[in-house]
Amino acid sequence: MKKISNRMIRINEEMKHALADIIRNELKDPRVDKLTSVLRVETTQDLSYCKVYVSLIGDDEAQKATLEGLKSSAGFIRKELARRVNLRNTPQVQFSLDHSIEYGVHISKLIDDVNKPTQEQEQENT
Repeated sequence: MKKISNRMIRINEEMKHALADIIRNELKDPRVDKLTSVLRVETTQDLSYCKVYVSLIGDDEAQKATLEGLKSSAGFIRKELARRVNLRNTPQVQFSLDHSIEYGVHISKLIDDVNKPTQEQEQENT
């Protein structure tokens, strides 16, 4: 596995913060939910592409609409990134949905469902 340099880690974090602020405060597309979270940013070594993993709570239709809104606003987002983050080349932004939060909530609910009968038995015994 390739080691990520400290420089790339700093660039990814700076891009993540800038993208979150742009999506939350600057983007006017009605399809994009204001509760969209930028979870992770992966930038290529040559700074030509930037993959942005976003998450939002909602049904599949809302997620697809938000993703389409983000993809159609990619030019504006890239222009704002160039203005906020001082890099020689501003990468092309690609958006992808990240389902890790939903998966974590689902697993947590399954664990709670499994533990529920044992907790009820413990309460009855005391």
